[in-house]
Amino acid sequence: MVKLNKIYTRTGDGGETSLVNGARVSKHARRPSAFGEVDEVNSVIGMARLHTTGEVDEMLARIQNDLFDLGADLATPENDKPSLRVTEAQVARLEAEIDAMNAELNPLTSFILPGGSEVSAWLHLARTVARRAERAMTELAVEEAVNEPAMQYMNRMSDHLFVLARRMNDNGANDVLWVPGNNA
Repeated sequence: MVKLNKIYTRTGDGGETSLVNGARVSKHARRPSAFGEVDEVNSVIGMARLHTTGEVDEMLARIQNDLFDLGADLATPENDKPSLRVTEAQVARLEAEIDAMNAELNPLTSFILPGGSEVSAWLHLARTVARRAERAMTELAVEEAVNEPAMQYMNRMSDHLFVLARRMNDNGANDVLWVPGNNA
């Protein structure tokens, strides 16, 4: 369990942060940038959860917890002994939830504009931030090894948020569809 007696440490005042292994790196290096983006996704999901209850809220709570696991995974260089890694089981759970939700939706006939309901708008925002986090992770993976299930998790999670946004738009009935050239 984590115990934080003091929130500020002053150790980051010079623009560096610590990884799990104690190594000091620039706060703008690819690894802290990646786990920082993951943290931002988590915050946006927290905003979406203000508008959810029951099963949907439970799914999002699991995802938020997984995102902390993912942050810890990214904060631990791949060649170090893993303290916590995202697993294939976490990816499989997301896939099962996506499949179950998607089975209730009509097939898409157009791209969807973010919006519809307030919760769907938040979920679409979370999805786009997740895609940015995924890009940061792929940039990191060009230079350093990244846990493959962590990469898969982020990819599936953004798909999950997309399908969940449709579900929260009255199972897609209130999706806002893109009309190509509508204002040309």
